[in-house]
Amino acid sequence: MSKAAKTILLVDDDAEFTAATRAVLESQGYDVAEAHSGADGLAAARAKKPDLMILDVMMASDTEGFDVSRAVKAEPALGGLPVILLTGMRREMNLPFALEPDPDHLPVKVVLEKPVPPAKLLEAVAQQIG
Repeated sequence: MSKAAKTILLVDDDAEFTAATRAVLESQGYDVAEAHSGADGLAAARAKKPDLMILDVMMASDTEGFDVSRAVKAEPALGGLPVILLTGMRREMNLPFALEPDPDHLPVKVVLEKPVPPAKLLEAVAQQIG
């Protein structure tokens, strides 16, 4: 009897990125659901109860991913959902610092800078959900 595949919710507005990332994750046996905005991501998280959310920061607004990560933490039914934040923000906005997880302001498990090498993404996913 094999155990059920873990479900990952990929929330990103870049169709090429989601297609490539979906292929990488599915190649390792994960089930992948997609959402292309923060609001759709929250709705999908509520409906699908994924094991992990991979979340982009800059979508309709430059801070949409931050807002979604705080909403996930604040919602009791989703509070335990681990979030990996993917961002090109540091490069895009020429920030002199890296974003770090913070329990109040950035309640995510891991922050990865785009472009993320597939092996690094898979390692972060495995650390969160096996």
